[in-house]
Amino acid sequence: MSLRRRIERSETLAALLATLAGSYLSWCHRTTKWQIEGLEPLKADLAKGPVLLVMWHGRSVMGALHWPVTAGPLSSLYDKSPIGRVSGALQRRVGLQAMEMSRKTANRAASREILKRVKAGVSIGMTGDGPLGPALRLKDAPLEWARVTGMPVYCYAFSTTRARRLSTWDSMLVPKLFGNGAYVFARCDIDLPRKADAAALDVARSQLQDALTAAAARADQLAGVTPAD
Repeated sequence: MSLRRRIERSETLAALLATLAGSYLSWCHRTTKWQIEGLEPLKADLAKGPVLLVMWHGRSVMGALHWPVTAGPLSSLYDKSPIGRVSGALQRRVGLQAMEMSRKTANRAASREILKRVKAGVSIGMTGDGPLGPALRLKDAPLEWARVTGMPVYCYAFSTTRARRLSTWDSMLVPKLFGNGAYVFARCDIDLPRKADAAALDVARSQLQDALTAAAARADQLAGVTPAD
């Protein structure tokens, strides 16, 4: 059986790999000199209630470590792919309430659980371009959750001078030790009523997609990195 299949089937193996990855990323976090933007406005909104946190998949690997856990809980969504399973285990390791979502099913039970968590004050985190891409193209899910819950929407991105891009569909950015970095939380005020029509959804899609790209560009700028995407 391939390693991929083993990870998909085994929570134990995913947790082991998450421990290894988490230890490495924690060292990267500790040895990087970070500039932070937007954390205080995020905390101010979290004091009022939960938010929807959205990020590009390629900029997501440090998100669990950068979320202000003491300011409010976060339930981050992941899929059953090898990277997704390891990501979910890593999120649990740092105190987040990870939830597995299927690529193929309607996820009605999971959706009900998410809404229950939102009502209990838990923020929701997800990738804008999903688990499969295409990269930097906003999927419907963030807009649907923003529409249904009415939560404030925040974009997240990180950047660092010492990193490598993986040969994956999203060119995932993975940090190295001892860099200069930055991470950004930026509120995106989209007007998306519960009964939004197709035109309103298209406008919101463009706004959120541009905001995610702008957050990544701002993180690059603060870190002093020439943007690659």
